[in-house]
Amino acid sequence: MSFLGIALLLAGGIAWTAPRQPRQMSSGDVPMEITLAGPTGLRASVEQLAPAFEAKTGYKIKGTFAASGTIKKRVIDGEPFDVVILLMPIADALASGTVVESSVRPLASVPIALAVKKGAPKPDVSTPEALKNTLLAAKAIAYPHGSPGAASGVSVDDTLNRLGITDQILPKVKQGGIAVVVKGDADFALAFQNEINDPGVDIVGPLPAAVSTPSPMVGTISSHAKNPAAAKALLDYLASPDAKAVYKSKGMIPAN
Repeated sequence: MSFLGIALLLAGGIAWTAPRQPRQMSSGDVPMEITLAGPTGLRASVEQLAPAFEAKTGYKIKGTFAASGTIKKRVIDGEPFDVVILLMPIADALASGTVVESSVRPLASVPIALAVKKGAPKPDVSTPEALKNTLLAAKAIAYPHGSPGAASGVSVDDTLNRLGITDQILPKVKQGGIAVVVKGDADFALAFQNEINDPGVDIVGPLPAAVSTPSPMVGTISSHAKNPAAAKALLDYLASPDAKAVYKSKGMIPAN
């Protein structure tokens, strides 16, 4: 083999083994995609954050959003995302081997909040006792009790159990979420605060922490990531101060 041939072979080998890094697009490039999966309430934050990340790196974020439990199941079943945002606990996802445990990053916590129809009187939910009295006085309440994949429903169920009023409240539960309150068919809606964005309702406030623990949200790289370096760049961005400011504006509690 000629000296030129050896040089070309070595150059090709180095190019093939070099780690792929996020890069600026050159003219004529087709934008590369980073697939991200996360809970529905994260969509608005990602849509606000995406343009700056995409302009800086040249990578296009392709988001998939659904109920948090649904996303977790799809991840555990091996669907090949690059970056995954999950609500804790995630022991089952880690045990499945479909996410990289060492990549887990805390992003924010998501509180449950109570919403009323826009302009309606705002009840007192500042203490466990006040919340209990407010819920007992309601004629109908909307929240996703028993809905598959609805982590907010699980959280509200836990709050009702802590307050000792589950049996009194369940007969009042209406399905349909925020829309039921907008229509006037329920007095209140209980949901993750970052998912309450209908202009037809007002947020009264988050439930008291003594009976409603905010759900931690973490980001992780999928073990199926097509480009782990690009996935890490996106995850780093989602854990940055700029991202945490957006989470706070959407009703979440940024991680320290």
